[in-house]
Amino acid sequence: MKTLNLTEAAQFLKLHPEEVRRRAKAGVIPGAKLGKRWTFIEDDLADHIRSLYACTRQALQVGHEEKKLCHSLNAVKRGGLDSPHQAASALDALLQQKTKPRRKNFTTS
Repeated sequence: MKTLNLTEAAQFLKLHPEEVRRRAKAGVIPGAKLGKRWTFIEDDLADHIRSLYACTRQALQVGHEEKKLCHSLNAVKRGGLDSPHQAASALDALLQQKTKPRRKNFTTS
């Protein structure tokens, strides 16, 4: 297990050292601050890069059969509002302030 300092990690990730420091401080890049210096494990950085890879996509299949690759046409609509007017009125109802009824002032003479 090889450890890297901030400069080495920046070279490994091909980023500016200040960017690596900001991302590590925010928890985006795995690293630890030991005393006054950042330390990174090379395997953790490689795993972090792998986690950013795009998911594997289904290859376009060419053949005699016609295959439907777009599944969104068969999607089932569940819930939600039907019109923009309904959406606006629902939003207005959510944003309305909750107010208590005013007390009536009774004076007796």
